[in-house]
Amino acid sequence: MRKGYFYLTHGKLVSVRTAAKNVEERRELIVNSEFQKLSEEVRKIKEDAISNLDCLIEKAMINLEKNCFDVFFAKDAKEARKVAEEFFEDCKLIVKSKSMVTHEIELREFLQSKGKEVWETDLGDFIVQVAKDKPRHFTMPAIHISAEKAMKLLEVNSVEELKAKAKRILREKMINADGGISGANVVAAKEGSVFIIENEGNVRLVSSLPRKHLIFVGIEKIVNSFEEASKVARLTWLSAGYKTTSYLNVISGKSKSGDVEKRIIYGLHGPEKVGIVLVDNGRLRARDSEFREALFCLRCGACLFSCPTYVVLNANWGKIYHGGIGVIWDYITNRDSEPFLCIGCGKCMEICPLKINIPEMIRRLRGLKLDKL
Repeated sequence: MRKGYFYLTHGKLVSVRTAAKNVEERRELIVNSEFQKLSEEVRKIKEDAISNLDCLIEKAMINLEKNCFDVFFAKDAKEARKVAEEFFEDCKLIVKSKSMVTHEIELREFLQSKGKEVWETDLGDFIVQVAKDKPRHFTMPAIHISAEKAMKLLEVNSVEELKAKAKRILREKMINADGGISGANVVAAKEGSVFIIENEGNVRLVSSLPRKHLIFVGIEKIVNSFEEASKVARLTWLSAGYKTTSYLNVISGKSKSGDVEKRIIYGLHGPEKVGIVLVDNGRLRARDSEFREALFCLRCGACLFSCPTYVVLNANWGKIYHGGIGVIWDYITNRDSEPFLCIGCGKCMEICPLKINIPEMIRRLRGLKLDKL
């Protein structure tokens, strides 16, 4: 077992096990017949979307441009980083919200290497950044860091003090930033609309206060219509253990006003420039492979909490993506992965709202790795 896999305090596993218990209790109150019906509908939506992905990408790009987005397609991480470098060429301070795809392409580190000051504004990501660590969960980046350790990192004595200090630091950064970066949970191709789920309220500030806002989203997040996107978004927060999300941001282009003679004035209070990067980075290749089903993943994180390996290793299983589904996503996005740590219990598939067959894909990945030996 590699050094650092076990994070023990007085013989007890901390952080992940506590979080897993809390999420399990919340999901028990949410998972009912209505949830199951929604899961079946979203499974069909995702199946259709992935089957028609090429057409949906084209449709999304056309309609996003009509809504005054600057639209980019990045075939790999290098192209995606290049877009950001050029988009933020005249920006010095950049704030960003939670986004797995930006971690996937190592965007913050890249922009920092170009002399930009870049801050994570999600509390978990902010704690991870201060700790010089890596996120270990889709929706809870600092799941592996105990409250005590987080308080020590920020030199405070309580969670309330931690909240106040983080808010004070990050609010100043967001007010003064000239660039903002966010991810997205789902894109409606027909309407050219981007859905972003959040609870903290930082996305609204990151996407509104700076004069430039750039969205990064994997192409697997595109569905056909606004109605379908709404269902995908709802299932995502339900499966993550929330009856509803605190905020659902829907961005359909630059801010605008028609208050002067009904003439459209763009960029009144929101950013002057809004861009979106549709990231491939192995996804189209996966669409045509035995790992196609991984593209259905909502990033709700429910499967991670059900995984014995993930819990025992205190979330330290994966490079960028974590747990059983993360093993597949690390492979899809051109990183080495560790499929042999999976014990094959199948709990991930049981709890997954879309019933993604993660164990079977891990078995196939094991076969590919063994063939290379």
